[in-house]
Amino acid sequence: MTATQDRAAGLREQLVAWRRHLHMHPEVGFHEHETAAYIEAELRQMPGLSVTRPTATSVLAVLKGGQSGRTVLLRADIDALPIHEENGFAFASTRPGVMHACGHDGHTAILLGVAQLLAEHPETVPGEVRMIFQHAEEIGPGGAEELVMNTPLMDGVDVVTGLHLNSQLPAGVVAVKAGAFMAAPDTIELTIRGKGGHGAHPEETVDPIAVGAQVVTNLQHVVSRMVAAQDALVVSVTKFVSGTTHNVIPDSAELMGTVRTFDPALRERAPHLIERVVKGVCEAHGATYDLRYEFGYRPLINTDWVAAQLREVALDTVGEARFREARPTMGGEDFSAYLEKAPGAYFNVGAGSDEADSRWPHHHPRFTIDERSLETGVQMLHAAALRLAAPR
Repeated sequence: MTATQDRAAGLREQLVAWRRHLHMHPEVGFHEHETAAYIEAELRQMPGLSVTRPTATSVLAVLKGGQSGRTVLLRADIDALPIHEENGFAFASTRPGVMHACGHDGHTAILLGVAQLLAEHPETVPGEVRMIFQHAEEIGPGGAEELVMNTPLMDGVDVVTGLHLNSQLPAGVVAVKAGAFMAAPDTIELTIRGKGGHGAHPEETVDPIAVGAQVVTNLQHVVSRMVAAQDALVVSVTKFVSGTTHNVIPDSAELMGTVRTFDPALRERAPHLIERVVKGVCEAHGATYDLRYEFGYRPLINTDWVAAQLREVALDTVGEARFREARPTMGGEDFSAYLEKAPGAYFNVGAGSDEADSRWPHHHPRFTIDERSLETGVQMLHAAALRLAAPR
């Protein structure tokens, strides 16, 4: 067992206590006031840290090491989701309709653990380590964008890293990937306007439901027939609302969906391809439309050399048997905002197991983590901070 692993093991009970407290008291993005106050109070008990509040609900801890080196930013997101928890834990959410259904409580506990380890032996730390407990990852344009654009957080940062617990990977596994890792999550909102009337006389109407159904079907041709098969693209219509009763054809239909891409050029093309289909279908059936396309987070593209360093850290920390080459995911992450300002890489730590009943998907009301993953997260992020801060 390495020194880092030994010290992380000594934090096991504290990591669980932090995570469970946060799990019991979740707050959604831009409202993490109690969460931020709790994090700040815990950090202020650790010697040698400079603790500030860059925004109302984010917390920054800075440790200046005792050796020369680079400035590294470590990030944990702290917000919860507007989901009612269905777990029966003693530490389940105490706030109806709000829960940590994505592991951010675990991310926060892990970064608190890393701060504790770094603060215990600052003389061994090269350079400067900044630890940002970031608000509002789940709400676009995202807390990362606010921090990058409106605060000096990234000034002088040489490299950035962070992790995401993943219930679809076995607990304790670490997965790293160079290049495209997470997609840009963009949004479409579409109103189709027809002509309402009696359900018994559709010939006197322009049925927005029938037109909308054709739009939904034909949008899949964007993916299968307008884009090369090797270029990843997802177009999903996830909301379709229209009508009030059984015998009335309504005037309009409201649709919403998501578009996911990795490639910036394809991302720029997607709105035009989508509108071409919408316009063609609507004109063919005599309907009109209003289409709103909103760009969300950028695609998360890991810097090759940083990912290579994290791969070495993982092999040293958890061993080859628990290392995986990560697969890209069409999920989105506002960590990508930091990568606009500095090289960096994001990685996964497995948190799924049958023993902990923690294989539920993220954003599910039964979501939870195997808490053994917290220790792995601390080991990885602490070792990564030391490796990345060391002078090249």
